[in-house]
Amino acid sequence: MEYEIQRNHYLEQLIKRKNNGLIKIVTGIRRCGKSFLLRTLFKRHLLESGVDESHIIEMAFDLFDYIDYRDPRVFYPWAKEQLKDEKTYYVLLDEVQMLDEFVSVLNGLADKKNCDIYVTGSNAKFLSRDIATEFGGRGDEIPMYPLSFSEFMTTYGGNRYDGWNEYITYGGIPLVVLAKTQEQKMAILEHLFKETYIRDIVKRNKLRNIEEMETLLDILSSAIGSLTNPNKLQKTFKSVNKSKITATTITKYIGYLEDAFLIEGANRYDIKGKFYIGTPLKYYFMDMGLRNSRINFRQMEVTHSMENVIYNELRMRGFRVDVGNLTIVENSKDKKAVKKQLEVDFICNKSSKKYYIQSSYMIDSAEKMTQEIRPLIKIGDSFKKIIITSHTPKPFYTDEGLLVMNVYDFLLNPDSLEL
Repeated sequence: MEYEIQRNHYLEQLIKRKNNGLIKIVTGIRRCGKSFLLRTLFKRHLLESGVDESHIIEMAFDLFDYIDYRDPRVFYPWAKEQLKDEKTYYVLLDEVQMLDEFVSVLNGLADKKNCDIYVTGSNAKFLSRDIATEFGGRGDEIPMYPLSFSEFMTTYGGNRYDGWNEYITYGGIPLVVLAKTQEQKMAILEHLFKETYIRDIVKRNKLRNIEEMETLLDILSSAIGSLTNPNKLQKTFKSVNKSKITATTITKYIGYLEDAFLIEGANRYDIKGKFYIGTPLKYYFMDMGLRNSRINFRQMEVTHSMENVIYNELRMRGFRVDVGNLTIVENSKDKKAVKKQLEVDFICNKSSKKYYIQSSYMIDSAEKMTQEIRPLIKIGDSFKKIIITSHTPKPFYTDEGLLVMNVYDFLLNPDSLEL
């Protein structure tokens, strides 16, 4: 039997939602493990819980064997034929966005009182829009990501420091993680980009100028953790590529990349004014291996890589994550009042919980510590403030009440923010 990576965090979410009357929709980038979660791990759970295999209806719409079933006039009658009695049937459908009129089909099945429905999908805009509207409140979304660092370490034979270097280089796509050599990992990442992600984007959006899209990907790959916007990107295109691409087209392309779960934008939030600023934003890659493959594994700045991994971890933990902007007024040397802009890397919100987090790869002096804690101290509210670095031996609190911890403790302990 091939090695299996357990995805207990997501499996538990599916189990908790069993028979809740909603359509469970697992969303995420292709090849992050959605199919394995649904059709192997969750199906196994059902069988071990006593569900008869005849009461599990499953289909993978991305496989050629089932291409005819993408027609709802073929699939829907077939699915209804499987309902032989009044007992609960568990419907497991993979890559459901490939099923034409899938919203109507799923709503139709959901009307059957003995159908408990679970689907996966790889198109954020397509699914999110329908979850919010056309499912009429029946959609229950479960975002899924490539392997977190803690999941990755369950497969890695070495120490956490070597594991960290591997993880920020090749990422957490399960197929890549399980590859034996660096050459294999790099080849798989390159192939995935060309034959899966780019091809999907081109086909889904009827894209003609593939070269522009790929150039945009390269630019964004080189600018993770940096504030940018379509107008700034347009100037880069013009100066570097002599391109006449418009900011409107760039905005559209960024939307395509976000829909494919390749990147995600973090909005800026004015902490004092309590409002969103709009552009520029920061864009982070859902997987560091995919990002690094775009730049041929060059330009491997650990500072920005760590920031990207922290962002992804916070999103995996269910936080809404923004970039904090803080305007302060200080006296200059000639005692004139001067406005200054400070940045807080992440503002994290989940229900009543709120955290401010700074990512600082290396704090090697008192001056550097002062620089890092300054924005956090200036905020002035009572929510928890945290600095994540690469080298602190163990978590500690500063005299100002700020929690400082290393990135390994943060990533490997799901309750690290509560220390």
